[in-house]
Amino acid sequence: MGEKTKYIFVTGGVVSSLGKGIASASLGLLLKQRGLRVVLQKFDPYLNVDPGTMSPFQHGEVFVTDDGAETDLDLGHYERFIDRNLSQRSNVTTGQVYEAIITREREGGYLGKTVQVVPHVTDEIKKRIRLAAENGDDVDVVITEVGGTTGDIEGLPFLEAIRQMRLDQGRDNVLYIHLTLVPYIKTAHEIKTKPTQHSVKGLREIGIQPDILLCRCDRSLSKELKAKIALFCNVEERSVIEAIDAESIYHVPLQFHKEGLDDIVVERLRLDVGPPDLAEWEAMVNKIFSMTESVDIAVVGKYIQIVDAYKSIIESFTHAGVANDVHVNLKWVDAEKIEQDGPALWLEHADGVLVPGGFGDRGTEGKITAVRYARENGVPFLGICLGLQMAVVEFARTVCGLDANSSEFDPDVEHPVIDLMLEQRSKSKMGGTMRLGAYPCVIREGTLAHRLYGETEISERHRHRYEVNNDYREILGGNGMVFSGIYLEQDLVEIIELPGHPYFIAGQFHPELKSRPMRPHPLFRGLVGAAKDLRRARSHGATAAAGREG
Repeated sequence: MGEKTKYIFVTGGVVSSLGKGIASASLGLLLKQRGLRVVLQKFDPYLNVDPGTMSPFQHGEVFVTDDGAETDLDLGHYERFIDRNLSQRSNVTTGQVYEAIITREREGGYLGKTVQVVPHVTDEIKKRIRLAAENGDDVDVVITEVGGTTGDIEGLPFLEAIRQMRLDQGRDNVLYIHLTLVPYIKTAHEIKTKPTQHSVKGLREIGIQPDILLCRCDRSLSKELKAKIALFCNVEERSVIEAIDAESIYHVPLQFHKEGLDDIVVERLRLDVGPPDLAEWEAMVNKIFSMTESVDIAVVGKYIQIVDAYKSIIESFTHAGVANDVHVNLKWVDAEKIEQDGPALWLEHADGVLVPGGFGDRGTEGKITAVRYARENGVPFLGICLGLQMAVVEFARTVCGLDANSSEFDPDVEHPVIDLMLEQRSKSKMGGTMRLGAYPCVIREGTLAHRLYGETEISERHRHRYEVNNDYREILGGNGMVFSGIYLEQDLVEIIELPGHPYFIAGQFHPELKSRPMRPHPLFRGLVGAAKDLRRARSHGATAAAGREG
């Protein structure tokens, strides 16, 4: 294999939400399992600098990297599939590109030239593509997903930039993959190829000829249909790949491999590598489909109308379920409903409770009530970020007898057990001003956290401004709360737990961001394991009761 980095660009056509992120991640896995060093990157054509200030209802989850970048949720899929930590270089937005260009222009960086989309914007985009190849070590392949849909006006500079990349890097070093929709029309009882033809036509009009087509469909495509698509879209017939609906996203790489996607890619890019080692991945997928036991976990959140807001949490439960040989059924509970109806109606049959992060005071009292229900009824509990803060508030109120709250929600509360860090009080901007990215944590030996992690020094990713107020650690600790994880540099609480409870633990960080299919996060694995124990105990109790009645 040559030393030159190879570049793969994944575009999408017809409609959005076809799964370019999963397709890119799946190809990344297949190439990684052939021994290649792979990095993935996402282009987002919106003018926001990053998704950090965007509503979860609009954009879904904000995925945070180790270096503190607030990025698109597709980076979560990338990291989970290729098991590699990415950086801010892996998410490029129109806002970032124009911010850099305008700043440079104001500083005189263009020496009086007229600044234009071509070449200045496209050059900035190409620069960021090449920077992705410098992700800590040598990179063999960069896979870049172009967000949006072919034909969108805001995406044109990105498409022009990737068109130029083949001229710059050489034909053998750049590959174009186009994901498109091949719909089945019920009334006509026919699969239609015309949307794909029009989508490819739009790409060719701006100078990009796709090398491979991934055809998203809900049923298999006949040889004749593939031949038709190949003819009208000017691609080889074997390069028309089915991207058929899958029961699990983790099955997609295996489907693509069966269709020969990675074989075509390594051949076209002249990569001298052997076949992929997919044995461990296949075993994991088979397990997902073969597990018979299940547990019900209630997720008490405030953005449950769009589950993409909790995408990494959903996947973390899949990983933890496989590790515990149990299928995890997630029950989405609106925190405001608990405020209205009380916790029993919504949580009585849950085998575990998770309270995730969030911003703003809407639903916080419902989250506090859910924490209390789990604590008092011995239901396994995991709190994440705001979930930890609500657990501290609940404990301070109910066990310590304090009129407590977070100063985020009640600035005049008598006992602000959750408060701003001193350095945050002068912040005026919203974006990128929180405690973001990976921070070290020292774990106290002999605690539940120590048992789960199996080590005393860890690193976890953060996205928050408020912290446990150290002025209250003595009274909280005196009443039984254990601070089992600390960020020593600033003496900040990272993990709390309650001894004597079957499973009660919370982290100020976001553990879901570091969970992997083959390496489930310890806190999720522990919650699902404890939920499985509770489900079995309840089942045993019900069986025994039925026997006595009989």
